[in-house]
Amino acid sequence: MSKLIALFFLILPAAELARGQDRPRPVVLHATRLLDVEGSRVITPGEVLVEGDRITAVGTTVPKAAGVEVIDLGDTTLMPGLIDAHVHLFLHPGAEDLQTVQESVPERTIRAVLAARDDLQAGFTAERDMGTEGAGSADTALRDAIDKGMIPGPRLRISGNAVDISGGHEDAIGYNPEQHVLPNATQANSSAQLVEVIREQFKGGADFIKIYETGRDSVIDGKLSTPYQYSAEELATAVHEAARVQKRIAVHATGEPGTLFAAQAGVASIDHADELSAETMRLMKSKLIFAVPTFTISEYFAEHASSKAAEQRLRQILEVKRRSFRQQLDSGVPMAVGSDVGPFPHGTQALEYECMVKYGMEPAAVLQAGLLHGAQLLGWEGKIGALKAGYFADIIAVPGNPLQDITVLQKVSFVMKGGTVYRR
Repeated sequence: MSKLIALFFLILPAAELARGQDRPRPVVLHATRLLDVEGSRVITPGEVLVEGDRITAVGTTVPKAAGVEVIDLGDTTLMPGLIDAHVHLFLHPGAEDLQTVQESVPERTIRAVLAARDDLQAGFTAERDMGTEGAGSADTALRDAIDKGMIPGPRLRISGNAVDISGGHEDAIGYNPEQHVLPNATQANSSAQLVEVIREQFKGGADFIKIYETGRDSVIDGKLSTPYQYSAEELATAVHEAARVQKRIAVHATGEPGTLFAAQAGVASIDHADELSAETMRLMKSKLIFAVPTFTISEYFAEHASSKAAEQRLRQILEVKRRSFRQQLDSGVPMAVGSDVGPFPHGTQALEYECMVKYGMEPAAVLQAGLLHGAQLLGWEGKIGALKAGYFADIIAVPGNPLQDITVLQKVSFVMKGGTVYRR
């Protein structure tokens, strides 16, 4: 624990630096290029005028009043801050179930503070945290501390603990039952219990609810097999209860029929989406339900499997996922970008953008999925995800042209969030 405490204090200079760089006077960011995400084009050169926490002008040149500060970022591309729609700030590489058992919530919260800093430094200025995995509503304190400027981190949408059934995907299975090891999610086993748990999660500060709908996964005769956890009617009850307070439901769902039940209920996103039926894809397209593929975590788990048998199972699932992804693209399923970072190191999740290109999307389409669709999914449409007047000044700089080489997203050299410079 002493090392963690020392690490915690290491972030304080960064936080103080961030506050010290608040800029009441206008700032112009200048670079060789600027990414127009909506138009899928790069303009040359590029400039952004920032006043306070907002963008007020964008173009090849912008007005420069007396006293304006010009930051010349040289041969880089200015673009919106990256968005990750599926993160776990309270997880780190290692056995997930043991983290919940062995690490206290205060220790895990300190780790989450460091993870949020690392993600921001990597250019991720907005994220959706998909469950604290047994740390309750500790993510409420994390989000609020970031919003108050106490610590550096992305804008966050949080879900608190995820929701699961007894004996489900995130229950503590495999331990001595007499020890009553707690699950990594809050349990609800009926529609009435779902409503009760959802109300408690919102009371604790959750922005949305994350529900586990499928698991454990296996491949039988080349097809994904995964039991569902909640019926379509139960999920519809959850969606209705969240909508009562203008909030939404996201589900962990890898295959049928759970993915169909989620689409029928009208959730906001189906995360992982390893294998979808034609009817599920049709409903997702018509209802604007986003698929969040999370390829990076699938590859990471396969590469770090505990045994040859586990690796074979995971690679079979990855192959099913790859084939289905192509079908989803052909069917027009709306996509958002989420990495499931946490079980692999924070700050490295720009790999997800690269993975989606590798598995069949054009760089321009992936950038629109990550930034424009990501802003929609997080409920910040018209505020983040593009460099436009009136939007928050969430801006990064990368070398090269991301429309030609998506890997440049892994080489962020400048980070601004809300008009404050966090990396330069």
